[in-house]
Amino acid sequence: MLTTLINVLSSGLIMGGVYAIISMGLSMQYGVARILNVSHGEFIMLGAFLCFTLVRSHVHPILSMLLCVPVMFVIGFVLHRTIYKKLSDVSGSTAAFESNSMLVSFGLMFVVQNVALLLWGSEQKGYTFLMRSVKILGSPIALNRLLVLVFAVAISFAFYIFLERSRLGKAIRAVSQDPSAARLLGVRRTRVAAICFGIGAILAGCAGALITMINQINTSMGMNYTIIAIIVVVLGGMGSIPGSLLGGFILGFIGTVVNYIDPSLSLVAYYLIIIVLLLVKPSGLMGGKS
Repeated sequence: MLTTLINVLSSGLIMGGVYAIISMGLSMQYGVARILNVSHGEFIMLGAFLCFTLVRSHVHPILSMLLCVPVMFVIGFVLHRTIYKKLSDVSGSTAAFESNSMLVSFGLMFVVQNVALLLWGSEQKGYTFLMRSVKILGSPIALNRLLVLVFAVAISFAFYIFLERSRLGKAIRAVSQDPSAARLLGVRRTRVAAICFGIGAILAGCAGALITMINQINTSMGMNYTIIAIIVVVLGGMGSIPGSLLGGFILGFIGTVVNYIDPSLSLVAYYLIIIVLLLVKPSGLMGGKS
């Protein structure tokens, strides 16, 4: 019984950490750039396959993840400065831009998925990394899973400190809370939005790289993670970074418990959470933007 409890708790922490990273990226893209990026899962998949390709080229998995950071940022930044900026210029209002950008991200999702399919195929892929285990309270836990947890928590903490302490982080929070006031203070909203989109892509890529260390991957994995990210963002509060952290860990624990009982019920449980939350507290656990 104790072994099962420890396994469930550790798995919940690990997946919660990964979900938190995934949802923080999506939350930032929506909270600042006003883009509900439904192609977010494809960036996770892209980060996973970039890491996998580097590992197969004899690069250490952790170094592979670090190398993915600038690549993912450039992809996200360029996408915003080209497609989404042009879309913002031609949209008549913020509401029209939000609707149009979501439609564009649907198209982007299929483009990225099909390009990945051409490059890597449809087969499951993976590699072995730190398969040794250590005992915690008498229960064996794989070292690779512990490492993923450590990195997930470290990335989440570093990102939170960046938002709270850095000059750019304060600009991001200002744009998120009041774009008009931020513009009066000299904050260039368009540039900050592009940077946020790039940072969101970095977080997605890091999550994808961490996933490769513990699970197999495939080119159709993106949609499931997009659904999870959207559920976490709604759970925590749209645009709320602390809410995404909290929501990620909550969903990780609930998913692990339900998966232990019956793996086929995981998504059902997630949707039930959202239905109940929207009926009881539509603003989410943290009540909106950070």
